[in-house]
Amino acid sequence: MRSCIIAAAVFMAALMPFSVSRAAEDLESRLNQLDAELGRQGEIIREQQKTIETLREELARQEEPQPQPQQALGGSSPTSKEGSFFGGSALTNPSLSLVVDTFAYVSELEDDKLEARGIPGFTSEGPEQRQGFNLRAAELVLFAPVDPYFNLYANLPVTEEGIELEEAYAVTTALPAGWQVKGGKFKSNFSRLSAQHPHAWDFADIALPYRAFLGEEGMGGEKGVQLTYLPALPFFLQMGGEVLQGQNALLFGEEAASGPHAFSIFAKGSVDTGEHSTLHAGPFVLFGQTRSEAIIEEAEVDGKSELYGLEAAWKWQPASRRGLTLQGEYLYLRQRGNLSDASAAAIERLTRRQDGFYLQGIWRQDRWRFGGRYDALELLADTFEVAGVQRKRGETPWRATASLEFNPSEFTRIRLQYSHDDSGRDGRDNDECFLQFIFGIGAHAAHAF
Repeated sequence: MRSCIIAAAVFMAALMPFSVSRAAEDLESRLNQLDAELGRQGEIIREQQKTIETLREELARQEEPQPQPQQALGGSSPTSKEGSFFGGSALTNPSLSLVVDTFAYVSELEDDKLEARGIPGFTSEGPEQRQGFNLRAAELVLFAPVDPYFNLYANLPVTEEGIELEEAYAVTTALPAGWQVKGGKFKSNFSRLSAQHPHAWDFADIALPYRAFLGEEGMGGEKGVQLTYLPALPFFLQMGGEVLQGQNALLFGEEAASGPHAFSIFAKGSVDTGEHSTLHAGPFVLFGQTRSEAIIEEAEVDGKSELYGLEAAWKWQPASRRGLTLQGEYLYLRQRGNLSDASAAAIERLTRRQDGFYLQGIWRQDRWRFGGRYDALELLADTFEVAGVQRKRGETPWRATASLEFNPSEFTRIRLQYSHDDSGRDGRDNDECFLQFIFGIGAHAAHAF
């Protein structure tokens, strides 16, 4: 037994060097692995430090003060800003867009009757559309920031008669305290429809009071300067004024006076009326000298005009592609001057106090829009006195319109519109239909609310 124990001890002593050597090898291997892992972790930490430094430098560049465009196009929207319309990368490459506005037109009246169908007591000019196919315009729009202080905008409608410079103006972007100046030729922002281009209208034609007091396309482009003020308030409020050349042929006329002779003052405000609804409203006045041959056929009106108005629009939009917009405007004209009747070779005193309004609603459901509009003249005022004598012009002009739109995308609009027009005061109604197509390509501004 003793000899067995001694033999086992000798055997274990013989194996001892091999076990110690094996443990040392394992320990060295583990140390090598640990060293390699530490090296890898160090490399990761260094890469992360580089990333952190890069992000810090980027953050520092972003926090540096940079001039930002702040002009709302036309000043008519609390949310629309020109800088965001076309992106900030347009400093060297102007944004371009082309909008084609074309329609087919059917009416009970022949073209010669349409051309002569004015609104007696308001305008002697008939509508521009004709039976069959019509091309209103292909509008070429250019925009780019000039530098950190100005944006430049131009609109050139191309028609079958040629190309027109409807708008070309510069807008300041860096004036302090909410002030902004626009100068050049632009569409007046005194009222809601006046600031819109025809392709942005909710119907194929303009509301009846605008046609009666300003013409087929409203005020149109006017040379002048506009000053607006946007105070820092918890709600949108914009106030402004304009000095204009007065080229509108119906309300003013280029020959009415030398130099600028049309002026506007306006205010526009918006407040939220609920979680999904907003109310926009504002008063305005447009006034100046008048010399026009477009009011009465073969006669000229020379005097002073004042056009007062109130606009309102309520928008309810519970979803991005579903909503209702109700909109209306009231216009009141006061005009005093002389009426020169070429046929009678006489000059008599003219006094006009007339008004008009329109109400419309647009319901949007996905790609479809359904619209209805009622517009009329002489709601509360119908004075048309020549030499102190009221001239009777016939029944009250009015019109009712319904429309159906399909918008396959943001760049295409297909509109079918029917109107019953009783504005001619000639005893003949005009039932008319438009099938309108509007196509747009390129970068184009979002339209105001």
